[in-house]
Amino acid sequence: MKNYTITVNGVAYDVVVEEKGAGAAPVAAAPAAAPAAAPAPAAAPKAAAAAAGSVEVKASVPGKVLKVEASVGQAVKSGDSIVILEAMKMEIPVVAPQDGTVAGINVSVGQAVESGDLLASLN
Repeated sequence: MKNYTITVNGVAYDVVVEEKGAGAAPVAAAPAAAPAAAPAPAAAPKAAAAAAGSVEVKASVPGKVLKVEASVGQAVKSGDSIVILEAMKMEIPVVAPQDGTVAGINVSVGQAVESGDLLASLN
């Protein structure tokens, strides 16, 4: 038996794989995927925070949140940096698409994000 930790969409799963003879494929225990339902409700508060603003600011590339430069209630101008993403060893600023006020920040430093994920919202 071998133990592995596999991360899927930012959720870590502990998987136990049994080694069989040369012709048999390894079989992952199905119950390891069952706890995946538990983290899903945690995403609900983020969706509620996103509804606070009418303008969505989304990630253009997959990466990791390096820095959050704006805060809720802060006035921003078009082009002002809201979040800095790290992708392929580069720092990529995610900027405000228009003038407004930051209504919600939906990510935290160190969080992995995918392209199209909601990072913040503006009013």
